[in-house]
Amino acid sequence: MTAINILIADDQTLMREGLKTIIDLEEDMKVVATAEDGQDAIEKTNEANPNLILMDIQMPNMNGIESLKRIKETHPNVRIIILTTFAEDEYIIEGLASGADGFLLKDMNYDQLIHSIREAANGQLMLPTVIATKLAKHLSKYNSIMENEMNVVKLKKQGIHLSDREREIASLIMQGTSNRKIAEELYISEGTVKNYISEIYSKLGVKDRAKAIVYLKKLQMEQG
Repeated sequence: MTAINILIADDQTLMREGLKTIIDLEEDMKVVATAEDGQDAIEKTNEANPNLILMDIQMPNMNGIESLKRIKETHPNVRIIILTTFAEDEYIIEGLASGADGFLLKDMNYDQLIHSIREAANGQLMLPTVIATKLAKHLSKYNSIMENEMNVVKLKKQGIHLSDREREIASLIMQGTSNRKIAEELYISEGTVKNYISEIYSKLGVKDRAKAIVYLKKLQMEQG
């Protein structure tokens, strides 16, 4: 049986030693080194040559994401799993983009931890349900931004130039939002909303809300 050689990088001594104690009880696992910050993790990786690294994010001197990037440059085959808490979801996209092989929640139980380490060592991408949900939300938001940018490109190709505010209002119009609700959401007067809508109609070459919605939705379909 080939042992999974593991490096644990965490600035909290209790977390490091606790994980080491748990992992070393397994016959197919061995903690070959521990590190207290990102720079230390790089040095210990070079010395101990682990198969898998459990990497905390928030550490002094160098954080886990930066350490991950540098280790992956020189040791691309090392599996690196990010140890995370619910409060650190802003690092999900950056971690995956930097080459992380998954995430483990710090509050998971013993059996989940050991099972997840084995799965990760076998090449599985580790994404706990709560992390996958947060990732989906981030991607949904990103896709919405991209769709808006594509709308802008399409409009420009047709010689139509909407201001940022006009695009906001056009988007709300497509959602069936009333003038009053648009005014409330954007913190402007209803009269101002009407002025913007008149300008949008003029630029689109339409005379009413229904035709404006049809036109804008047609743009989306053509991009789909």
